[in-house]
Amino acid sequence: MKIEQFVMAYGVEQDRLRALLPEEFASLRPVLRVNAEIRGGQSAYLEFNTAVQSGGVRGWLNIGAWENVSFEKQGKATVFTTDALTIRFTPVGIEGGCPAEKDNAGCFFKNGDSWTLRPAEKIDVRKEFCDCEFAWRSGTHGVSLGKTLPAFPSELCVSYPAQPFCVSSAAVIPCDHVLGSYVVWFERTGLSHLSETD
Repeated sequence: MKIEQFVMAYGVEQDRLRALLPEEFASLRPVLRVNAEIRGGQSAYLEFNTAVQSGGVRGWLNIGAWENVSFEKQGKATVFTTDALTIRFTPVGIEGGCPAEKDNAGCFFKNGDSWTLRPAEKIDVRKEFCDCEFAWRSGTHGVSLGKTLPAFPSELCVSYPAQPFCVSSAAVIPCDHVLGSYVVWFERTGLSHLSETD
């Protein structure tokens, strides 16, 4: 199946992330990430994640996932819309390296009362950088600055009250800046990438 996968990460206050993570997880970086993909040119899927570590395993923790997402091509841009989020990706014609992450074992998904690690998908093609703009219904929004920015972990400064681990709790955390955005095209074989409900 042909996959068109868009990825955007944005920086937030790390102490706010710590306040909503389940006790099994520790925040690695002050980052929230949106993955959106068009599958076979027909259907779209979207995930909302944050970088974590659990039991010595580093990866991403799924906060929310949406199947059958509405998407629209507007010239070079692709716009995804859910009940909670609108996000727009516009490729800029500049290539980067392979998007594989060295410290990413995969993504943790809730499975009943426990967590299941979905291994990271192997993608060995080059990415194309994008401009990106997003807005949560909560009011949190961000616009890329035309460059890729690093995200460095911070020491605990503020102990916020514990928050429910859910999309609405994470989506209200203000965006400091968009860290980067890209799109990658590849062929997916078998069942290497399943939805949250599979």
